[in-house]
Amino acid sequence: MKQAKLFTDGGARGNPGPAATAFVICKMDDSVVEKSGKYIGQTTNNQAEYQALLSGLGRCLELGVEELEVYMDSELVVKQLHGLYRVKNSELKPHFQAVQIMVPEFKSIKFTHVLRALNKLADAELNRVLDEQSKL
Repeated sequence: MKQAKLFTDGGARGNPGPAATAFVICKMDDSVVEKSGKYIGQTTNNQAEYQALLSGLGRCLELGVEELEVYMDSELVVKQLHGLYRVKNSELKPHFQAVQIMVPEFKSIKFTHVLRALNKLADAELNRVLDEQSKL
């Protein structure tokens, strides 16, 4: 699979609070190839958003994706990746730098902010993981 769409979401219930990450990889026709979610413990929403992105990017590289369209509902992360916002938070800087290291591994990559309503699959996976964790 040379081209793909990646939808990511990270969130915490409380900020900081119990947090999880999720990603959904789709073919260009929007058919789902893979989805994954992971509980990551206590952290902030923004840290979870970056960790979700890193997980999804890593998996896309493992699958051999060369051209990637990334969709996230975190306006902050997308604007930081586009250079419109500086990364001031010292806890986000390592995540931002890790993304910057991965970006050149793709032939092309595009980051797009979308409303939560257009990120339903990743959001649902994120909430599934958080709901399961809250039952433990």
